[in-house]
Formats: sequence, C-alpha cells, structure tokens
Amino acid sequence: MSELRQPEADLQAPVQAQGPVEAQLFGAEGEEAASPSPSSSSVAPSFSAYAESLPQEALTVLKSHLVAFMLLKYRTKEQFSKAEMLNMVLRDHRDHFPVVFSRASKCMQLVFGVDVKEVDPRECTYVLVPTLGLTCDAVLSDGQSMPKAGLLVMLLGVIALYVDHAPEEEVWEALSVMGVYAGREHCIYGEPRELLTKVWVQEGYLEYRQVPHSDPARYEFLWGPRAYAETSKWQVLEHLLRVSGWDLRSFPSLCAEGVSDEEEGA
Repeated sequence: MSELRQPEADLQAPVQAQGPVEAQLFGAEGEEAASPSPSSSSVAPSFSAYAESLPQEALTVLKSHLVAFMLLKYRTKEQFSKAEMLNMVLRDHRDHFPVVFSRASKCMQLVFGVDVKEVDPRECTYVLVPTLGLTCDAVLSDGQSMPKAGLLVMLLGVIALYVDHAPEEEVWEALSVMGVYAGREHCIYGEPRELLTKVWVQEGYLEYRQVPHSDPARYEFLWGPRAYAETSKWQVLEHLLRVSGWDLRSFPSLCAEGVSDEEEGA
C-alpha cells in the first residue's frame, strides 16, 4: 500500500507535517507533489522553472499557508478566487502561484479528502468539495476540527483490497505509511483507534467485529452501510489509483469489477 501515499490568524500557524506522507506533501521531497492534480485544470503543465527560482523550504511554507487558507474556506463553505489567494497568501511570490497551488491542492486531496474544483475559468474561482462525495466532514464549524475524509478513503481502499474483510493488523500496517498508528495521537486525525473503531462505526462508515471462531480473538474491518450508500469500491480504488499516478489499464480485473459494479448499480 505504500505506493498509495502519496481567518488570517490561521495563516500564521500553518498545518504541521507528521508522518511519511505528510512529510512528503508538506516538505521538499518528491517532485511528484508538484504535478497538477486532476481537479486543478487551470494550473500550467510544467512548474520546474518556477520551483527552481525559490528554495524548497520557502515553497513548503507557502504551501502550508495556502492549505490553511483553503481549510478556512472549506469550514465556512465559501468560494475563493485566484486573486484572493495571491493577495492574502502569495503577496510577494505571485510568480510561484502555479506550483504552490498545485501542491496545496494535492495535499488537500490526499491528506484531508477535499477536492479543489474550478467554478469559473474566466474569473478563476474555486470551491472545495468532499472527495467522492463522502459526508463524514459535513460539520466543521468549530474552527478546530480537521477534515478526515482522506484517511477514510484510504481505509475503505484497504478494506476493498482485502476482499471486503481487512484484518485489523493489516489495516494499521497500511495506515502507518500515513503516519497513523493505533493509540498515538495524530495532529490531523486525532486518536486513530477511537476514530476507526468507534466514531466511524457509529456513523455507519465501518464495521468492526471479531473474526469468527478466532482464538485468541482477532478483529477485522468491513465497509458499513453508509459507505456503500455514499460511494462504491470501484470509485474508491479508481480514485486511489488515479492520485497515485497509476494507469488503470494495468489493473484489468479492477476495471472489469468496476463495470460490474456500475451495471449492478444501474
């Protein structure tokens, strides 16, 4: 699974990185983070010239500030424009907007499960929407909570890859690539064990149960009814493959299953 890793006051305290994935998304490693996300159609195709003229550490700071700006807009459910981002975040670095915007958009998508969608190409306005339409982050008005749909999408993908029954130990191993460990507080997702085994179970996204006839007792995760109602296994896996840069044609069995899922839904 490692291949799948990949108010103004808020702008003064950008989101901090934690774990291998966040280190890559917020840090200077991995030029792949500079590639345009599928939802950022206004971004130029190549950013190497922009990136080379500013130290990676400076790009990291600008990206984290833009992410904080986007999180604020997501909580308040407001549209925003390129002009607003330039005036509030990249005031002295306007030429670096394409690369910073692309990296911030990909971070929002992978870490927080939020897609940046262009509303008006002429006005360069954008809106933030939950990845795959998941509604687990529907209420974020306290100004403190972080969107967690990125972790949920990853978890649903892990379960799907284990033929709908993912052993608990395999789930935690897979999530470790995101810096998520059972019993260890995470800066974005909080206490992961409680989130997975209680919160998302109560919300209907997951089932957490003992493996039948296991002694000593072992546990497994399954999709819950709300997950099936809001998305599908094919949509989750297709999304994870797309953001990781893999070619779907390399997975003919998944493509065939996707067609089957769509026909069954119809």
